[in-house]
Amino acid sequence: MADLIRVGMADYKVGQAPSTIISYGLGSCIGISLYDPQAKVGGLLHIMLPDSTQARPTDNPAKFADTGLPLMLKDVLALGASRSRLVAKIAGGAQMFAFQNATDIMRVGARNAEAAKKILKDLNIRLIAEDTGGTYGRTVSINMEDGVYKVKTIDKGEKEI
Repeated sequence: MADLIRVGMADYKVGQAPSTIISYGLGSCIGISLYDPQAKVGGLLHIMLPDSTQARPTDNPAKFADTGLPLMLKDVLALGASRSRLVAKIAGGAQMFAFQNATDIMRVGARNAEAAKKILKDLNIRLIAEDTGGTYGRTVSINMEDGVYKVKTIDKGEKEI
């Protein structure tokens, strides 16, 4: 029986086959997965905000895309992944609340998705699939055996990306 590794909000976990890593309740947050299909290792990061420099200081780097992703990358590589084989998938980034006079700062989900893509590009990791935006929450999981990234929603069903 495969292990189910749970990732909380502003957290990340790494693992290897036959484990599955799961994170529940992504709203404006983004679930960023890294996966090496040959080594069958990877990780899942649940970020809340795009940029640590625009927030109050925190002792939790996993809360932010710019600090959490490099940290998870280091741990995935330590498990035996090859940087050149890593692929990424992202999901989440919803606009959970409607604001009448929404400013850019209120577009947390879209900003999270943009930051995740930029940092992956800066780290030279290929983003091969995404399911972002909308107005609904998601639960995501990645299977370390085959890299399948499942996205479950309450009213939109389940899909693999």
